[in-house]
Amino acid sequence: MEKSVAVVLLLMVLFGADQVWSSASDHRYKEGEAVPLYANKVGPFHNPSETYRYFDLPFCSPENVKDKKEALGEVLNGDRLVSAPYKLDFRIEKDSEPVCKKTLSKEEVARFRDAVNKDYYFQMYYDDLPLWGFIGKVEKEGKEPSDYRYFLYKHIQFNIFYNKDRVIEINVQTDARNVVDLTDDNKDEVDVDFLYTVKWKETSVPYEKRMDKYSQSSSLPHHLEIHWFSIINSCVTVLLLTGFLATILMRVLKNDFVKYAHDEETAEDQEETGWKYIHGDVFRYPKYKSIFAAALGSGTQLFTLTVFIFILALVGVFYPYNRGALFTALVVIYALTSGIAGYIATSFYCQLEGTNWVRNLMLTGCLFCGPLFLMFCFLNTVAIAYNATAALPFGTIVVIVLIWTLVTSPLLVLGGIAGRNSKAEFQAPVRTTKYPREIPPLPWYRGTIPQMAMAGFLPFSAIYIELYYIFASVWGHRIYTIYSILFIVFIILLIVTAFITVALTYFQLAAEDHEWWWRSFLCGGSTGIFIYAYCLYYYYARSDMSGFMQTSFFFGYMACICYGFFLMLGTVGFRAALLFVRHIYRSIKCE
Repeated sequence: MEKSVAVVLLLMVLFGADQVWSSASDHRYKEGEAVPLYANKVGPFHNPSETYRYFDLPFCSPENVKDKKEALGEVLNGDRLVSAPYKLDFRIEKDSEPVCKKTLSKEEVARFRDAVNKDYYFQMYYDDLPLWGFIGKVEKEGKEPSDYRYFLYKHIQFNIFYNKDRVIEINVQTDARNVVDLTDDNKDEVDVDFLYTVKWKETSVPYEKRMDKYSQSSSLPHHLEIHWFSIINSCVTVLLLTGFLATILMRVLKNDFVKYAHDEETAEDQEETGWKYIHGDVFRYPKYKSIFAAALGSGTQLFTLTVFIFILALVGVFYPYNRGALFTALVVIYALTSGIAGYIATSFYCQLEGTNWVRNLMLTGCLFCGPLFLMFCFLNTVAIAYNATAALPFGTIVVIVLIWTLVTSPLLVLGGIAGRNSKAEFQAPVRTTKYPREIPPLPWYRGTIPQMAMAGFLPFSAIYIELYYIFASVWGHRIYTIYSILFIVFIILLIVTAFITVALTYFQLAAEDHEWWWRSFLCGGSTGIFIYAYCLYYYYARSDMSGFMQTSFFFGYMACICYGFFLMLGTVGFRAALLFVRHIYRSIKCE
């Protein structure tokens, strides 16, 4: 029963919204047939998270405002589509058609003036095509704000292109001469005649390519040059540095193997030095092994989630303005991969001879979702206070809780039970002594924090150019569609993270410091800290975001994303280090 409910719930999440925009499911229309137009949201251009319902501003509203049913991803994306006050019937032209005549009160004028001052834009969807424009303009006649003049656009022109019986393209023009002056705040009322014009033009662009113009903006030659330069720069840097480190590491290891083999032949009682000296401690289980195993489980789940998202992106699921597809995919794939987290965490915990596997499983379920849930509660409260569309309705929260209860938690438990029953033993090539050796005094640069700084810098340097475009897409209005380049950058990131962690682990063991388990995880994940530091730079130097809500959303959700990167890359770093340590200790004879 529970399984069938879970399946129905997932189907509802994926296909519950009516994605059909018209009675014609293939978007074909006859002349004079109504083509649905939905008003989505308005908000300050520089604050992409701070959006409001279209009719929160006193525009002309139709008699029966109908909300469009939306999927989970659309709601998470902040979309709130309602029927628009304009009628754009197929191939019917209109010239200065009145929408309504409205008398704005003093309070309504003040709201419009504040919106114009903050560069408010509106967004609509016409036959699944996005269109947007500004609601007004500011003329700066002097340097002081008191010299500014505020104008509201009252005439909108829709230019629509069609091919036979299908809509291909739409854009909006605002008439800069047909405006209403909102500067004077002493007027009690202002009369406004809202008008619109519709122009239809034929085009030869086929329906299948009507979304290309949105994706091509990120594929322009000068943008592609920058992306490829980024990749070449990353590859050259990575090849040089990793090649340099690999050469040194292989040469040093070879010398170590020769030295240790010679020592065994010549003087059996000679005191051991270097990493061989600590062979009896190197596989001693780490402190706080329950948290460690939970971090590995969560990191593996996030890595799997990222791989699946890349697969969907590369096959073209996340085309521009496919509203909410990414959020829907994130929620569903995270729910379905929770079994992986449960299996990896519990299996590894039992290999480390842990006994309270149930507590470990609960810790795994809360390690990433716990901070994310607390951050969501805070930010959702902020959005409710602002009455923004980013505030999730109660029904959406219930759906997410049901997904957690009926899908995520059962799969996590099933994965945990499978991991508990796997009976796998930890593969250690050497025996661990009963008592740990004392770690010799080490210089400051061999401490955890300096090592994390060294480990995080190289992977970050390989991705920082691409980071700007990702930030400009997520926290701005750029469109990012070059997923193939992003995937290459992701592969480079994994390779560099693994390699630098292995190198630092070797130098740590060579200094006779055997507590490498947590260190390798922290060094691998330290790139997440660098990305969060980049957030500070991007916010203050590369963006125009402002206000408490936008600042909270930016730093709050980026903290969660960087924490996810920390867990994922930490897992990659530890797995690489573990393979390396097993390999070198398997290659020598230890008593």
